[in-house]
Amino acid sequence: MERMEIMFRSLRTSPTGAMIGTSHPVQSSSTLRHSALFGALRSPGAASMTETTRAWPAPLNCPSMTEPGRSTTPFPRVSWPVIGEGEAEFAYAAAQKVVLTHRRLIEFLKVGQTLAQIDLFVARTLADVDCRSCFLGYRVGKSPAFPSHACLSVNDCIVHGTAASHLSPMRPGDVLKIDIGVWHKGWIGDAAWTYAFADYPSARVKELLEAGRESLRLGIARMQPGMALVEYARAVQNCVEHTHGFRLTRGLGGHGIGRKLHAPPYVSNVVPELGDGQPWAEASLPWVPGTLVAVEPMLAISSEQGVVRKRHDWPVYTADGSVAAHFEHDVLVTTSGPRVLTEGLDDLPLVVG
Repeated sequence: MERMEIMFRSLRTSPTGAMIGTSHPVQSSSTLRHSALFGALRSPGAASMTETTRAWPAPLNCPSMTEPGRSTTPFPRVSWPVIGEGEAEFAYAAAQKVVLTHRRLIEFLKVGQTLAQIDLFVARTLADVDCRSCFLGYRVGKSPAFPSHACLSVNDCIVHGTAASHLSPMRPGDVLKIDIGVWHKGWIGDAAWTYAFADYPSARVKELLEAGRESLRLGIARMQPGMALVEYARAVQNCVEHTHGFRLTRGLGGHGIGRKLHAPPYVSNVVPELGDGQPWAEASLPWVPGTLVAVEPMLAISSEQGVVRKRHDWPVYTADGSVAAHFEHDVLVTTSGPRVLTEGLDDLPLVVG
């Protein structure tokens, strides 16, 4: 479940991705700037999280790393929480509960089902695997409590769809983004995948889903210790926008996770440009071992007009009505590289029902 950079009363972005409309501006601090539509920042002193990297010693060759985009100095202290080596398996267990739920959904999803039926299945599955939804009842600021166990976003709904946001039964060609977040023994798992019902509605939508999945894989490959966060975004954006000609959603991005649903760092899917209205304070900072994040490209066939959201409502839509996709993995940065805690999602089919 992604973090938004601004809490909106009325949300829209310009063709360049700059936010316009009535809003509460983002704070500039790298640890405070992400007043999120979906999340509150983790407090620096929260239990079982630390702001040091002592549990993850830097590789012996760290001072001489010369790969483009990688820092040539030992890992610095960072302004976001990191987890210790002994906590990694707890985070992995929570992440795998999300994977298991998606696997069960693959067998369940059928044409003709309503979002309410799908959400009920998610609720029952989470209970069966010793979890509970960390989305249900979630609220930020003046937003209403999130009313569903999962985010269920159909076709032009990019993210934050609720069980009541699309009342018609699923039809052949519908594209459903399912974002599942769980609490499991004090740890969060959070991952989304996109599914087409019965068949792809067009060859271009098929390419959209494949590009989203591929961009996530390429971005994660750049989450190497010592490499700048922005290298993740560069890989994602090159794949989605330059190779395939789709459009990443501005103002939406990944986030730190762990004991709470949202924490720094914010992880943009696009490289910041001067004057584009999308500052990213952490862009040049390096990935450090122990950083646990949910990274999640959100893309659409054409969203040059930005996104639309009703006041005090959750769903976020493409302004031009084009189909969107959303893919999300939980990733832990280790001294030897990125570890995908939600491994197994990539094996799931993109067509169901």
